[in-house]
Amino acid sequence: MAATGSQGWAPAVRSGTGEDLVRSLSRTISHRTQSPDDSDSDAEKTSISKADDWKLMPDIKGVKELEEKDHTKPQMLGVTWTNLTVKGVGSDAAINENAFSQFHIPRLIKEGRQPTPFKTIIEDSHGCVKPGEMLLVLGRPGAGCTSLLKMLANRRLGYAEVTGDVKFGSMTADEAKQYRGQIVMNTEEELFFPTLTVGQTMDFASRMKVPYHLPSSFHNDKEFQQAVRDFLLKSMGIEHTFDTKVGNEFVRGVSGGERKRVSIIETLATRASVDASTALEYTRAIRALTDVMGVSSIVTLYQAGNGIYDLFDKVLVLDEGKQIYYGPMEQARPFMEDLGFLCGDGANVSDFLTGVTVPTERQIQPGYEDRFPRTNSGIKDAYDHSDLYAQNQKESDCPNTQLAKDLTADFREAVQWDKHKILPKKSPLTVSFYTQVRAAVIRQYQLLWGDKATFAIKQGATIAQALILGSLFYSAPANSSGLFIKGGALFFSLLYNALMAMSEVTDSFSARPVLAKHRGFALYHPAAFCIAQIAADIPILIFQVTVFALPLYFLTGLQATAAAFFTYWILLVSIAFCMTALFRAVGAGFKTFDAASNASGLLITAVIMYIGYMIPGPQMHPWLGWIYWVNPLSYGFESLLSNEFHGAVIPCANNNLVPNGPGYSDATLQACTGVTGAPVGAASLTGDQYLRGLEYSHTHLWRNFGIIWAWWVLFAGMTIFFTSRWNQAAGNTGFLVIPREKAKKTLHLTQDEEAQVPASSGPGEKTKAKDDGEKAGDVGTQLIQNTSVFTWKNLTYTVKTPSGDRVLLDNVQGWVKPGMLGALMGSSGAGKTTLLDVLAQRKTDGTIKGSVLVDGRQLPVSFQRSAGYCEQLDVHEPLATVREALEFSALLRQARDIPKAEKLAYVDTIISLLELHDIENTLIGTTTAGLSVEQRKRLTIGVELVAKPSILIFLDEPTSGLDGQAAFNIVRFLRKLADVGQAVLVTIHQPSASLFAQFDSLLLLARGGKTVYFGDIGKDAVTIKEYFGRYGAPCPKESNPAEHMIDVVSGTLSQGKDWNQVWLESPEHSAAVQELDRLTSEAASKPPGTLDDGREFATSLWEQTKLVSQRMNISMYRNTSYTNNKFALHIFSALFNGFSFWMIGNSVADLQLRLFALFNFIFVAPGVIAQLQPLFLEKRDIFEAREKKSKMYHWAAFTTGLIVSEIPYLIVCAVLYFLCFYYTVGFTLDSNKAGAVLFVMLFYELIYTGIGQAVAAYAPNAIFASLVNPLVISILVSFCGVLVPYQEIGVFWRYWMYWVDPFNYLMGSLLTFTTYGVDVQCKESEFAVFDAPAGQTCAEYLAGYLQGMGSRTNLVNPEATSGCRVCQYRNGTDYLYSLNLREYYFGWRDAGIVALFALSSYGCVYLLMKLRTKASKKAE
Repeated sequence: MAATGSQGWAPAVRSGTGEDLVRSLSRTISHRTQSPDDSDSDAEKTSISKADDWKLMPDIKGVKELEEKDHTKPQMLGVTWTNLTVKGVGSDAAINENAFSQFHIPRLIKEGRQPTPFKTIIEDSHGCVKPGEMLLVLGRPGAGCTSLLKMLANRRLGYAEVTGDVKFGSMTADEAKQYRGQIVMNTEEELFFPTLTVGQTMDFASRMKVPYHLPSSFHNDKEFQQAVRDFLLKSMGIEHTFDTKVGNEFVRGVSGGERKRVSIIETLATRASVDASTALEYTRAIRALTDVMGVSSIVTLYQAGNGIYDLFDKVLVLDEGKQIYYGPMEQARPFMEDLGFLCGDGANVSDFLTGVTVPTERQIQPGYEDRFPRTNSGIKDAYDHSDLYAQNQKESDCPNTQLAKDLTADFREAVQWDKHKILPKKSPLTVSFYTQVRAAVIRQYQLLWGDKATFAIKQGATIAQALILGSLFYSAPANSSGLFIKGGALFFSLLYNALMAMSEVTDSFSARPVLAKHRGFALYHPAAFCIAQIAADIPILIFQVTVFALPLYFLTGLQATAAAFFTYWILLVSIAFCMTALFRAVGAGFKTFDAASNASGLLITAVIMYIGYMIPGPQMHPWLGWIYWVNPLSYGFESLLSNEFHGAVIPCANNNLVPNGPGYSDATLQACTGVTGAPVGAASLTGDQYLRGLEYSHTHLWRNFGIIWAWWVLFAGMTIFFTSRWNQAAGNTGFLVIPREKAKKTLHLTQDEEAQVPASSGPGEKTKAKDDGEKAGDVGTQLIQNTSVFTWKNLTYTVKTPSGDRVLLDNVQGWVKPGMLGALMGSSGAGKTTLLDVLAQRKTDGTIKGSVLVDGRQLPVSFQRSAGYCEQLDVHEPLATVREALEFSALLRQARDIPKAEKLAYVDTIISLLELHDIENTLIGTTTAGLSVEQRKRLTIGVELVAKPSILIFLDEPTSGLDGQAAFNIVRFLRKLADVGQAVLVTIHQPSASLFAQFDSLLLLARGGKTVYFGDIGKDAVTIKEYFGRYGAPCPKESNPAEHMIDVVSGTLSQGKDWNQVWLESPEHSAAVQELDRLTSEAASKPPGTLDDGREFATSLWEQTKLVSQRMNISMYRNTSYTNNKFALHIFSALFNGFSFWMIGNSVADLQLRLFALFNFIFVAPGVIAQLQPLFLEKRDIFEAREKKSKMYHWAAFTTGLIVSEIPYLIVCAVLYFLCFYYTVGFTLDSNKAGAVLFVMLFYELIYTGIGQAVAAYAPNAIFASLVNPLVISILVSFCGVLVPYQEIGVFWRYWMYWVDPFNYLMGSLLTFTTYGVDVQCKESEFAVFDAPAGQTCAEYLAGYLQGMGSRTNLVNPEATSGCRVCQYRNGTDYLYSLNLREYYFGWRDAGIVALFALSSYGCVYLLMKLRTKASKKAE
């Protein structure tokens, strides 16, 4: 048993077992205390807890005794609130602009002038939860339950206005702020690092809450922390998941229910204990804590059964923010019945209380038909005038009593006693800063280890890059030709580290929600997280830089001394740290990923351009030259160059030496040309002269090293500053989003509050479309009548795990017949979802044994689209409207011989059936802005129904996250489907008795996928009660049979029996096997019930491509933040590039600037790719999670749609870049050349988009893609002939890599069109000046040279006899010749090849998408 500490017993929880318990908040209050006005019955209630039968009750009592022995001060706070009104910003619906409407300035101005609308979320609420009490908050989704809990957890961020009083003990809300570690709330979202295991997640949380003064039975922190961790895992019954990853939608991990429990115990890691094998068990646990430890709890639940309801002391009912009841639990039902409402026998009281305002749900007692209150205001009035209200008002004085003041003082003292002595008095944290950093560092390494693939790719890419670059710059000559190559190698050393650091931006956003949650729990200071990241970086970055530096340095042939190498190495290490910190600061400083990736794209352009390599310092324009001084890379570049060239002697050679060649060997009659810093008339120069020409100095080397670390300190400080400001702001959530083009059709949703019609469209809303009976008849005529029998036999499913093979399903069998509604139940982790996935052919890994048959035959090719499957996670295209999503599914999945009009008419039927009229034209959006959980659930079901599934319909937990009415509506609707002949199989978690009664048969699984029961349920569950009763687990009369069974199989009532064995030996099992064989052979002897058309997809590939492209186009058209960022990045990059190279002149040095101005155009790619890949992956996740598995459309149609949707915007981007760049740089105005440049730019946009999409098509996730990008881009940049001219490229690469590199042709065509035939005028400093031998003119002396090596140079003074002046080039054509561009037609040749590369890069997208698409596993 774990003895656990006293303080901070339950941090508030607002969460459930995921399934039914949706949110709960328990407040840190210890010890039940007898208030003076407590009655005797209260005293009795304390001594005999309602949860005395909870399995861990003895443990908790043990903890309590230990506390009393240690004389620990209790932590107790009541919470009392009066006149609490909360308002949020924003109406119930917002408009989503599209690519054109966002520029409708007059309308935007008019709408902007309207005052910000407020909506009231909670209106005039009051209540009091004393130490040792439990309050249940009830309401339908959107009633304001969550907001009320947030107020009571002291979280006010994001609300427009909060009025009224909330007192914690006797503290005001402001005074309670520093106790946020004791007043905690767990949101519905499960925010975790998916690659950590459950054990690691819990280790971390429990390590952060170890008290400074340990309870007397513990000797050290570690022992205490492990005891708490193990106790929590055991209390939840999930100790077996210790080494399993937590997982998320896309990373395989624990089951949904188990993940929800991890979420609860992480919150309770402030030393509390809870069990959640069912919602009932969970609530019992809270009850036990409340009674023994004095924890007072506020819980909000959907679908709370009576067993749960009875555990509470008080109930509060909200309806549209109005408090229609608050008071003792026992009096809630009589109060409503006195008003005239009727609560049926065996009905859930909680569903009855929330249904009294819904005309279709409520039942009225005879004689009250004309006088019952019809609206929530009516019920509130009745409550406000009742005796109950007057009684409850007396509680509002609680905070002012002496008792409350004493308890609050004790609480403050107890919290201080827990806190580490070095923490400031006001700090909400518990452990010392050192402990926080240490735990966070360990977690950083666990994250790396959990995601080894990403780490391996990063290091593998680095080694590959270093070897490729080393071979490219191989053995650079020690003369003037080597200057440019060595400069390129040093430039690349910096560039690669900067590009690698860009992935930090993506990382920052994936860690952010978890960090914000932990900050709310006061687990650690954000600075601890930032410092831990830096500490974890140290070995990794040192390793990364070392494996990069070693091959590159020595292959290039840089100075071979230890001093020079280690100087180079330490400079790269410091730059790697500095750039990592810079991009982390960028990631931390922006609210959205789009804005951050935009900023990082612009930043990388700026730091690369102003490093001093492309534009040497002396040639920078003053208006942007300041960037050079604030750029950490420029300091690194100066130090690297001075480290390499200081003290060297550099002879001029090749083109840089005039005259040169046979017969010219007298150095006194030769001179350097085109070498920065070379003295006039000299044939060689020293390294220091070269550095001086660039305005560099060797004396700056270590000064710069210091400056780089100073920048690092600044960036790290900025990261900590920005990270400290992250929070889980509430903001206006839960509003609908309407696309601008549908605004007229949805006026009913955007009216202001005064004229408001209820906008929500909960099922069974105040307005019903048609009478249900009539509608059911309607649908019955339209739905396909199913005649196929679906059977499965001896199904076993095994997966590989690190600890060996794990069996998830063990010999499961069963069937579903037409007209049958089957339930599939079991505790969390029993394999319910796994079984559905296997039956629906959705698994791509693992081994499946056994048979799955339709009509006794193997599954037809069309099975995956003929069976509907509603997954637990509602995965939809967020930028489609509800109607568009339904029509998309109908058009693609109904048979190809059905006319289009008929398919669309069927969509209308389903819309009215699912009551989606109100919201058919609103965007699906996200859960914060878009449809609510319950609306999404109905849409998921609708998307499958419009496909007219002909074999059967699978639904995975269709009722989780819904309130009782919504759940009942969905199940009632499934019943309708079954009644018209559909076969339906549903996994369901703890249905209420009324829900359970709707099902015909049940397959019950225990952990490990073992069958416990399969067969009929019987009227009022009589068959199943009889079965369990016979084997010693009778169901009590008032119990919900569904909850009772789960308890028997996995909870408190299992009596240690192996229920799987009991089933295998029962007569029911033998009967089921015989029936299964009979069904199979009977069906096999008849013609099949569903005819298989032999086609995998319902529609032709052309039809699929049209529909998918249309959807992608609409989505892109509405995605203004994405397209605007794309445009902004192009405009900014182009202007930045244009003004940096403003009006290039005609000197020799300017030829180099022309080259780099065009070269910089390439670098628009990394920024846009970084933004485009997450979008591609988001769409691919939707495709792979749902649409691919239901055979909606082919992967080729998906790829085409994504490619086509980008093209119009890329054309606009190319035009924008061209206009902003071409004319500012001052290129030729000749229209046929300008047009040719635009043509090439346009195709480059397609090339890099294709490359980015191809990487994304195969990448497992966005971070992986962001690590592969630098490798791909830098290889293409390396071999395009810019950094190393064609002649200098190593033989191995020169004959193939150079020719297959698209950037080579891009640069070739752009250079030809802009530079061919341009006159070159040498500046004075650029001439080679030397004397001719005595008695010869310059022309005579140079005759041989001008016909040989110097045939393309320009001798300006042929008649002179001394001071001969030779310019390196006559015109641009000569310069291009040196770059392997020999004729003007090369420009058009290259432009054509660029266009072909655009096609081939898109070809790669198809190829990689094909490689990624795996076939589903079939049963063997």
